[in-house]
Amino acid sequence: MTETTQTQQTAQDGEFSAYKPRSPEYKLAADALRGLRRGLFHDAFAYRPMLPLSVDGPLIRRLPGRLREYAAWTPHAVVVGVGLLAMLAAWAGNSSLSAPVAGLLALAPVLLTMVRPVGAFWLSLAATTVATAAVGAMGHFPWQPGSFISHLAVLTIVAIRTRPRTAAWTWVLTAFYAAFMYALFGYSFANDTAPMLVLSALVLLVVTVWHIHREAKQEVTAQQTVTAHERSRRTLLEERTTIARELHDVVAHHMSVVAIQAEAAPYRVQNPPPELEKAFVTIRENAVAALTELRRVLGVVRAEDYEAPEAPQPTLADLGTLLANVREAGLAVDRTTMGAVRELPQGVELSAYRIVQEALSNTLRHAPGASARVEIGYVLGGLALRIVNGPPPKPSLLKPSPGSGHGITGMRERVSMLGGEMTAGPDGDGGYEVAVFLPVATVVERTDDDEAGA
Repeated sequence: MTETTQTQQTAQDGEFSAYKPRSPEYKLAADALRGLRRGLFHDAFAYRPMLPLSVDGPLIRRLPGRLREYAAWTPHAVVVGVGLLAMLAAWAGNSSLSAPVAGLLALAPVLLTMVRPVGAFWLSLAATTVATAAVGAMGHFPWQPGSFISHLAVLTIVAIRTRPRTAAWTWVLTAFYAAFMYALFGYSFANDTAPMLVLSALVLLVVTVWHIHREAKQEVTAQQTVTAHERSRRTLLEERTTIARELHDVVAHHMSVVAIQAEAAPYRVQNPPPELEKAFVTIRENAVAALTELRRVLGVVRAEDYEAPEAPQPTLADLGTLLANVREAGLAVDRTTMGAVRELPQGVELSAYRIVQEALSNTLRHAPGASARVEIGYVLGGLALRIVNGPPPKPSLLKPSPGSGHGITGMRERVSMLGGEMTAGPDGDGGYEVAVFLPVATVVERTDDDEAGA
């Protein structure tokens, strides 16, 4: 084998080893070290203030108003009380001039847990080392009485305010710290590592169980919320389906009866005039059209096996039929078209047709006998509509018939959906005016020069 071949084989072996799959033990250790770095080293001194309790808690809400506000700060008061207890224990265990220093070293880590919990753990280890070096072992090593209470309180608060994995790492590092310090300096003192590790392990176990119980309760609550939302949504859909079926059955029945009677009415009269026959034909056509439209609209909320009739949607090209129908109903209406007529998007065509239809229906209901005018303008950038009616004649034998009051609202919703503008209100002549602008995106055609430049 030549030297070049050996070099290539070595490179291939190195490349293969680089992509060699990792063992489960390696992945477990890597995840553990990643959790240690994220929990205790990454942003260890980040500002994480302890929040007050909710005043709507099961116990606090039973208290009077002013006392309820004070009770929300109970955790902070407990932390301060434990810190003062550790300070007094450190102060009482030292009669020298360094007693105040030992007291402050025991108090500071506990207070720091309210704003920087992970940083308080590192400060507690440092304060324990400084207190032991400055004051002396005093028969116990590595924790003095005040430092013992302080560090145990810090471990507990850190476990409460962080994740269980972070709490486990604080316990492991505490054990390593105690073993290291005792191996170097504590061979001639009483070792209080075992009480610290046992008590802290029991406390961390209780806190971990509390964390698990709280998370499980939150998950159950979230699941119940989702279930209640889905149940409410399903109930709403069922109610809508029921209403749609009942409405369809009732209205469709009556409209069918109207259509049949309108078709059969001319045969019940001998020699009916042509005007009467034409009126009955118009009634029947409107009834059939309304029935088809009703089935199409209600089909979306009916049963899944319902198939809506596949009828083309009305557009502005069908306005002639609409205006003819309203003229047959007694409304004198004129139509004016301005600009170059062009094909518009289906949504704009349908919305424009419905707006004109609703405006003319409002004229028939609220101003019977009045005349109306429909103006359609194909302008640059959109479509302009103006439907205006004059005042009803006085005196008039026809009485206004009040509607549901949703006509103007429906028109505004259609215009808003398309990003347009609409104004509706009385005009200066005693009539009513509806003005609408529906924007339409203009398509810029590229010329040959543009294509050549591109």
